[in-house]
Amino acid sequence: MADVRGEVLSPASHRGRLHIPAVSEFRDLFSRRAGLYSKYRPRYPLPLFEWVAGLVERHRLAWDCATGNGQAATGLAAHFDNVIATDASEKQIAAAVQHPGVSYRIATAYDSGIDDRAVDLVTVAQALHWLNAEMFYSEAKRVLHAGGAIAIWGYGDPLLDSERLDTIVRDYNRGTIENYWMPERAMLLDGYGNIPFPFREVPAPTMTLECSWTLDQLAGYMRTWSATANYAAAHGGDPVAAVEAALGEHWGPPDTRRLVRWPLHIRAGYV
Repeated sequence: MADVRGEVLSPASHRGRLHIPAVSEFRDLFSRRAGLYSKYRPRYPLPLFEWVAGLVERHRLAWDCATGNGQAATGLAAHFDNVIATDASEKQIAAAVQHPGVSYRIATAYDSGIDDRAVDLVTVAQALHWLNAEMFYSEAKRVLHAGGAIAIWGYGDPLLDSERLDTIVRDYNRGTIENYWMPERAMLLDGYGNIPFPFREVPAPTMTLECSWTLDQLAGYMRTWSATANYAAAHGGDPVAAVEAALGEHWGPPDTRRLVRWPLHIRAGYV
């Protein structure tokens, strides 16, 4: 395969390398919180990666677009010989989880630098709503070989195992910071059900993302939200601190773990 500078890389030499081409401008919503994102974002369930890998017969190369901290890329690495993981944010790539089967590149969703017809599977996790879907789809169709597949997925609001705790989080999410969410989030809350998907779509399974978290982990996760960052930029301070204190009154001892769940919304298809 060739990188964007035309250098030919063998699969062995390509694995684990950091690739840094020039990048066109993009809306950088998460770089300032890349460290928090890497530490506190929930991990995807293993059956998800087994299912998406099962979409294709060949498992030589996967492209994880808008990889963020590499959560999806490292999960795919268990099923593919090589994974190219791209993100337009240099800070996100710098904070990504390193894996010998993942090659991270700084690149946009519209100019991946991947060869034509080279990829078996394209994925986008928790990010399609931030992309120009039409331009991304065009790039995905360019890099996918005949019989290749694409899978997109995301999750919306968290659900807690206590009605009182769930209400506190929902009041913050849908009250305090509601007006600070970007409008694109509506596509995710709709489960990606109303977006164009110009592929031969296949039915996707129902899956749930689950974490057993301490209060510190839940609060850290809420600090990764773009609306939290936007609220803090407008008003100063840390808006999650008050929520964390309110949750603490009903949480139990500090090391208590609570079940947090998110329904996963998945769409997949073939070129």
